[in-house]
Amino acid sequence: MTITVTDGGQEYLASLLEKQNVEGMAVRLFVTQPGTPYAETCLAYCRPDEVNGDDEVMETTKVRFYLERNSLPFLEEATIDFAEDRMGGQLTIKAPNAKMPKVSADSPLQDQINYILYSDINPGLAAHGGEVKLIELVEEESGQIAILQFGGGCQGCSAVDLTLKDGVEKTLIERIPGLAAVRDVTDHSNRANAYYK
Repeated sequence: MTITVTDGGQEYLASLLEKQNVEGMAVRLFVTQPGTPYAETCLAYCRPDEVNGDDEVMETTKVRFYLERNSLPFLEEATIDFAEDRMGGQLTIKAPNAKMPKVSADSPLQDQINYILYSDINPGLAAHGGEVKLIELVEEESGQIAILQFGGGCQGCSAVDLTLKDGVEKTLIERIPGLAAVRDVTDHSNRANAYYK
């Protein structure tokens, strides 16, 4: 499990815990709605009587963390930092795998595709109010075909062929061995929300 808590992050959290005046007060780290586009990484106070037997304990030099078991795959590679600024400073939590747990070459093809869509492709499409999701995988003579559906500003957009061929399809096929092609099942005749009409 790789979670990084910077020195600034530890000092800031340790000072918050001290103000609580509770012996053995720690921090709980968890993800709400993990594995969805709405995932949020959260920190909360955790008194000794609130510790859950399933929690994983992570000790840093200044703070003890209790990690919620269900959140573990989504907290992989998370970073907690405190950056000072003119207003005092801000605690930031970056959890790149919160919306989709990290996958490997051994993960099912569907998980690998979803991971790339969530982490690499959808953030770019979101700028145009769009998104793409995997509907299903079908086996054909040429191999596995990913059936995708575009939504939001991508539906009915005149640039969708370019986005699909040059962006999404190229990225997926380059990064996922065993994927033969990508097909779009979106009804692009509905242009109501299209980014480019």
